[in-house]
Formats: sequence, structure tokens, C-alpha cells
Amino acid sequence: MRDMHIHTEFSCDSEAKMEDYISEAKKKGMTTICFTEHVDLNINDHGYHYYSADKFWKQFDEIQSICPTVEVLAGIEFGEPHLYEKCLKELTKYPYDFVIGSVHWIGDMFPCQKIREQYSAKEFYTLYWQEVLKAVQTGAFDALGHMDFPKRYYGEIYYDESVMNEIFCNLLEKDMVIEINTSSLRKGYEQTMPGRELLEIYKSNGGKYVTIGSDAHTVEDIGADYATAKDLLKEVGLQEVIYRQRKRQIV
Repeated sequence: MRDMHIHTEFSCDSEAKMEDYISEAKKKGMTTICFTEHVDLNINDHGYHYYSADKFWKQFDEIQSICPTVEVLAGIEFGEPHLYEKCLKELTKYPYDFVIGSVHWIGDMFPCQKIREQYSAKEFYTLYWQEVLKAVQTGAFDALGHMDFPKRYYGEIYYDESVMNEIFCNLLEKDMVIEINTSSLRKGYEQTMPGRELLEIYKSNGGKYVTIGSDAHTVEDIGADYATAKDLLKEVGLQEVIYRQRKRQIV
């Protein structure tokens, strides 16, 4: 069992300790975990400039010897990477193993209740996919995180297959992969992010590899629904990978 998307107290929306995650990972028999802290540079985000790489690395270096049976990797989840290329380049001078690129914001819009009252799912997704396309065209990260993120809030998904093809073609040209994020299952939705439909389109465009992440913000959620994601991969015909030192490793 592996988990490539975990948040600790170094993310604005978590209070979980690194050492507690490692202890829980050992209990669950996990082999690899990766701390992927939020890096949010949108001024509207409550995590704006919350992350401190120096503080993260000081703590990360101190916990390496806690449990030798669990491989512990370092990463970040960088929001809207196409808008903050210079900052991402500076941050990745640190020796991260894995960088997730995610789109949470469209300008000053987040899919909260107020925005959902103003924009239908179709309207919001149309704008959202254009931001995702810009992100993958820019590149500079390893995996596209929870690519149908608005589903977590709207409870549904809308997409144009031609736009999906364009997103996946650009992503694969940059030698990046997508993530299967299981957090939507814990919020009562039937599908992971993305679900089978988009995974099959990804595969049809030549996609082969995915990472699996719980997007845990609490210790008990580490590794959540890993088996479900793994079964989905087998059904679609994709391969799980992890990243070490920014290099893809088949597992």
C-alpha cells in the first residue's frame, strides 16, 4: 500500500504530525508515503503563503529514522502552477521527490456554495478545464492532482471529450501523469477523482501511468480506499507509479 498525497501541519488545513502519519502507516503495513504540502499563492486562498519550505525540511530531515520499514518521501501540491512559474522553479530547487500540480482556483473563484449558486456545473467546468489546460501546457510538475476537482463540490462532472483529449495530449507530451485521488469517496461520492470515464480517455490518448493518493488531512485517512483505486487501475489497464527524486518509478 502506498499513498502519494498526504497533508500535515505544514499545510494550512491540517494539524496532523508527520510522526503520527508514519506510525499509522506502519500499523497499516504501508510501504511508501509522501508528504505533499499545499503551496497556495492565490491571495484569496486561506493558505496564501502559509507554507514554509525551510520549516518543512527541518522537520522532514528529523523524522527520517523513525520507522525504517516505511519509505517517507517529500513533495508539494502546487496550486495553479501556470500562474506562478517563477515561484515553482525556485521552490523545486529543494530536493523534493514529487510535485503535484493542482487547479483549485479560477481567478478569484473557488467552487464554494456562493459560486455554485452563480454558475451551473457546465458553466464552471468549462472555465475550469481551460485553467487545467494552461497548467499542463506549462508543465514543470510530475502529476496532475484530482483533475476533476469541482466534482467534490458540485457532485457531478461535465466535460467535452475533445477538450479532454487536448489536456491529456499536452500532459503526456510533458511526460507527466495523472493522479487518482480517493478523497471524494470519503465525502460520499461514488467515484474517485478522476473516475473511470476520464481514466479511459487518458488511456486512449496513450496514458499508461497514475499515482494514487488519499489526499489525507488527518492521520486516520492515510491510505484510505487504496484498494478501490488499485482495482480501478487494473480494470482500466493502467499502471501505478511513485516518484523518487522527481523520477517515475513503476511499482
